[in-house]
Amino acid sequence: MINETMPVLYRAAHIVSQQHTGEEPEALAVADGRIRATGSVAGLRDRFPGAQEVDFGDACIVPGLNDAHIHLAIAAEDMLHLDLSADAVRDVPGLLAQVRHEAAQAAPGEWIRGSRYDDTKTGPVTRRELDAAAPDHPVLVVQVAGHWGVANSAALKALHIDEDTPPPQGGDFGRSDDGRLDGRLVERALMNVVYPATARGNTSPLRPSSPQDKLRGLVRAQRSWHAAGLTSVCDALIAPQDTGLLHRARQSGQLTLRVGMLLSIDHYGAARALGLGSGFGDDRLRLVGVKAFVDGAIGGRTCLLAEPYADSGGHGLQTTPTEDLAQQVHTVHADGNRIGVHANGDAAIRLVLDVMEDAQRRTPRPGLRHRIEHCSVIDADIVERMRALKAIAVPFAGYVGYHGGSLNRWYGPERTERMFAHRAFLDAGVCVAGSSDYPCGPYQPLLGMQSMVTREGMDDGVPVGPSQQITPREALAVFTLGSAEAEGTIDCKGRLAPGFLADFTVLGENPLAADPRGIASIPVRATYVGGERVYAA
Repeated sequence: MINETMPVLYRAAHIVSQQHTGEEPEALAVADGRIRATGSVAGLRDRFPGAQEVDFGDACIVPGLNDAHIHLAIAAEDMLHLDLSADAVRDVPGLLAQVRHEAAQAAPGEWIRGSRYDDTKTGPVTRRELDAAAPDHPVLVVQVAGHWGVANSAALKALHIDEDTPPPQGGDFGRSDDGRLDGRLVERALMNVVYPATARGNTSPLRPSSPQDKLRGLVRAQRSWHAAGLTSVCDALIAPQDTGLLHRARQSGQLTLRVGMLLSIDHYGAARALGLGSGFGDDRLRLVGVKAFVDGAIGGRTCLLAEPYADSGGHGLQTTPTEDLAQQVHTVHADGNRIGVHANGDAAIRLVLDVMEDAQRRTPRPGLRHRIEHCSVIDADIVERMRALKAIAVPFAGYVGYHGGSLNRWYGPERTERMFAHRAFLDAGVCVAGSSDYPCGPYQPLLGMQSMVTREGMDDGVPVGPSQQITPREALAVFTLGSAEAEGTIDCKGRLAPGFLADFTVLGENPLAADPRGIASIPVRATYVGGERVYAA
C-alpha cells in the first residue's frame, strides 16, 4: 500500500481555477507541492478525513501570477544601487541630491550608479548637472527603459570615451546642439558598460558586486515580487554568472520564485556545446530558450519604426545587423530550441518574422514556437504572419498605465491603437504572455492587468489605444496561461487543477468582478509556491 501525504485544504469565497469545467471549486487539496484535487469543501473533507484546512474567508484564490519577461538578475544588482524612479525622486533636484549624498559616502573614485530614471516624469538630467553633483566620482544614471543612460565627465573618461571616439555598432553617443558629447550612452554604447556579462569580449570598468551582495539583492527583489503576487518569472537576459547566482540561491534554499531563463545569444555557443537547450532544468529553475535583439526601446524612444516618431521624427535604431540576426535565429531554430527576439517597432518585427519564416521553411520544426519579446507596434499583416507561424507575443502589460498620454505624444494616437495589441492578438488566436520587463516597467502584475483592461494612464487617466482593451478574465489568463505557454510549462502551470503545481495567489478581492480601475489596488494577502507560503500580508 502506498502512503500518500495527507493534503491541506485551502478554501476561499472565490476560486478562479481556469479549469473551464463548469462551476468553480470551493476548495483545493494540496500535497507534495501539487494540487491533489479540487471540488466542494464537503466532498474534499469526505475524501481526505482529518485534513488540515486553511480558510481565506472572503478572499479570492487565483493561479500563481507569472511574468514571462522580467529581469531578476538585473534587479538583484539594481537593488544595491540608487533607486532613481519617479516614485523615489520627484524632480531633477531630488535626483541630484541622491547622487550628491551617495558620492559623499563613497570612496574616492568609486562609481555612483542609479537606475529607473524617467526623463519624462522627473525631467531631463545632463552630464554637466551630474558633474556638479559628483565631480570626483564616475556617475551613470540609466533611463527607465534600460536602453540609454547619462554619464558624467568622470565616467566618460573612465570609459575612454572622448569627442573623437566612434560609437559601437548598434549604439550611439548623444550630442548637444553644439556637437559635443552630452553624456548619453545609447543602446549598445550603454549595454557594453552595464551588461557586459551578457556579451562576449566586452570589458567594463564597473566593478561587479560580490556574489554575497548580489544574492542579497536577489532575495530583496523576490520578496517584493512575491508581495505583488508573483510565483513564477522568466528572466529574459541571462549570462553564465547569472545562472551561477540562481544556482547558489537554490542550493541555499533562497530561490523562492520559479525561474525560467532566456540565455543571451552571445553565450549560446557554450550551452550548445554542452547539449543544453530549451526545457533543460526542472520546475524550479529551467532554460526556456535564447535571447536576441534587433532594435531599441519604447520608453527610450529608440525602437525601429516604419514611420517616424510623432514628436521627434526619426525611425529609431536597428541594433543587430539583419545578417547576424538571421544567423542567430537559424542556428537556434535548427537545433530545436526556442528563441525570443527583442523587437519593439513594426519595422523590427517584420525583420524578425522574415528570418523566423525562412528558418521554418529551411528546417521544418513542427511544434517549435518562437517568441517575439515586446512585439509593441503591429498591424494586421504582422498579426496574421504571427498566427501562421504560431509565434508567441510577449508585449508590455503595464506600459499604458505607466506612461499614459506620453505614448500618444511620442507615437501618435493612430499608432497607439496598434501598440501592446492584446486584443488583436487574442482575437487572432495568437498566444500572448504577461510581461512587465521590470526594471523598465512596473513589476506589479495587477497593475499590468488594470492597464490591459482600461488602457488608461494611471497618473493622467488618458486613454491610449482603447480599441485594444481586454476583459479582466482575459488579462488574468495572459499573466497565467499565456506566460506558461511562452515558457513551455502549460502542462503544469496556469490552472488550479489536479496534477498542476500548487502555485497560487490569494487576493483581497475577485479581480474578475472588481472595478476595472481598482484592479491595481487589490491587496495581495498571500502567495504560495509549491504549496509553501512565500508571502503573507
